[in-house]
Amino acid sequence: MTDLVLVLGVLAASAVGLWAWRRWRPVSFWYGVGFPARAVLVYLTWHHVASGCRLTRNRRRLRFTLDAVPVVGSASRSAATVVEQKRRVRRVDVERAPRLGVLRPTRLGWRMRLRLHDGQVPADYEKAAEGIAHAWRVHSVRVVDVRPGFVTLWATLRDPLVDVVAEPETGELLRVRPGKLENGRDWVIDFRTVPHWINAGATQSGKSNLANALIKGLAPQPVALVGFDLKGGVEFTPYAPRLSALATTRQESVDLLADLVGEVETRMALCRAHGARNVWTLPESRRPVPVVVLVDEVAELFLMADKSEKDQIARTATALLRLAQLGRAFAVYLVVCGQRIGSDLGPGVTALRAQLSGRVCHRVNDPETANMTLGDLDPAAEDAARAIPAETPGVCVVADQDGSWHRARSVYVPESTAEQAAHDYAHLTPDWDALIGSVPTARPAA
Repeated sequence: MTDLVLVLGVLAASAVGLWAWRRWRPVSFWYGVGFPARAVLVYLTWHHVASGCRLTRNRRRLRFTLDAVPVVGSASRSAATVVEQKRRVRRVDVERAPRLGVLRPTRLGWRMRLRLHDGQVPADYEKAAEGIAHAWRVHSVRVVDVRPGFVTLWATLRDPLVDVVAEPETGELLRVRPGKLENGRDWVIDFRTVPHWINAGATQSGKSNLANALIKGLAPQPVALVGFDLKGGVEFTPYAPRLSALATTRQESVDLLADLVGEVETRMALCRAHGARNVWTLPESRRPVPVVVLVDEVAELFLMADKSEKDQIARTATALLRLAQLGRAFAVYLVVCGQRIGSDLGPGVTALRAQLSGRVCHRVNDPETANMTLGDLDPAAEDAARAIPAETPGVCVVADQDGSWHRARSVYVPESTAEQAAHDYAHLTPDWDALIGSVPTARPAA
C-alpha cells in the first residue's frame, strides 16, 4: 500500500511539474517535451496518413515464399502426411509512402521535407494539406518550399494570428512593422525592398486599419506623405498635419499626380547629372526626401460619371502608371487601397496592378478583387484570402515580389492613435512648395 501511494505521489508531482513547465516556460516545454512527442507521432502514423490522403504509390517487389507441398507415395497410409517446403519467388505490390525527412521544430510547429514519388507534383500535397492537418490535429499544413523532387511542409499547431500584440517600430527608414505573420515573425513592410503595394479589402476587413498603421509608423520618419482621398477627404483629413499634400477631388488628384510625375522627372535629371542610377547612390546632402503616396479608394479615380471625365481618368491612369514604373529608383512609393479592384475599372487598373509587386488582400466581397490582387502570383494564396472569415478583421494574405505569401494580421491601430501621431510629428512634414520646387496645383494638406 505504501509503494502504491508513493508511485501515485510521484506521478502527481510529475504531472504538476509538467503543467507548470508548460504554463510558465512554453517555449522550452515545446522543444523539450512537446516536439519530441509530436515527432514520434508523425513518424509512426505517416504511412497511414499518406495512404489516407492518396499520396502513396504501389511498387512491385520480389518476395520469397515457402509453400508446403505433400509428398506422393508415402510408406504407410496410417503415417502422417509428409510435406516438402519449396521456395518460390513471387512479385507482389507494396504500398510505399513518400520518404519523410528529419522533422525540424519551429516555435509554432515543425517543418519536414518529403521526397516526391515519380509522377507526383507539389499540387498533390497542397490538395492533401487539409487532410494531413486533420489527421495530426494541427491548425494547418502548408507547402512552403519546392525544389526539384522535394517539397517542404510546414505544420502549425495553433493559429498565431488570434492575438497579435503591438511591437516597437524598427526605427529604420521606410520600414514599418504593422503586425505579425502566421509563422510568428514580424510582418515588416520595407518600401526600399518592395516599393509599391496593393491593399485590398472590404469594409470592416482591416484595410483602413493597415493604412492607419502605415501612417503611424511613417509619421516619425523623415519622409513626405501624400494622400488621395476622393471620399470627400473624410479618411485622410484627420491626418492632414502630417501630409504634405492631400487631394480630395478628381481635379485635385489630376493636378497632384502631375506634380508627382514632375518631381520624379526632376529627380531623374538630378541622378543623371551626378551619374547615379538612383537617389540612394547620390551624396547624402543631395538626396531628396522620400515620398510615400497613399491612395484611399482607387476605384474613385477610375469610375466615370459622364464622358466629360474621360480625359481626367486617362491622365490619372497614365500618371499613376508612370509613378509605379519610375518611382522606385527615385524614392516615390505607392500604396493603393481599394474595396473593389477589378478589370471592369478599365485597362489602366490592370496595367497598374502589374507594377505593384507588394500585395495585401483582406477579406473581400467578390472573387474578382481577390483574383486581381493575388491571382497572378499563386492560386493557393487567392484561395486562402477568400477563406478569411468576417469575424477576424485585420487578417490578410501578404505576397511579396518573389511570389512567396503568408497569412498575416495587423495590430489594431485606432484612428485616434494615428491622428495623435500625425499631430505629434507634424513638425517633420516637408513643405510641399519646397519639395516640388514650384507652386503646387493641388491643395496643401494643412
